[in-house]
Amino acid sequence: MGNDLRKYASETNRRVILWALVLLLTIGPGLVWLLYGARSALTSLLCLLGVFAPVGLIWLVLAIIDAIVKRADRE
Repeated sequence: MGNDLRKYASETNRRVILWALVLLLTIGPGLVWLLYGARSALTSLLCLLGVFAPVGLIWLVLAIIDAIVKRADRE
């Protein structure tokens, strides 16, 4: 670990979010598959992906706005 704590925090947040998504997309449908079967697991996976679509779009819009603001600050 270097002296750049902001970079370290950013990387840590990115890893936590990534692992949370991996666990949510594997454990959730996996448990549904064990309890209710394969078709229900596929349905739960599709529902989870449907929930992530608007969240991903919001994140994309915020990332674009952030890039525009950073670019304007440099100029």
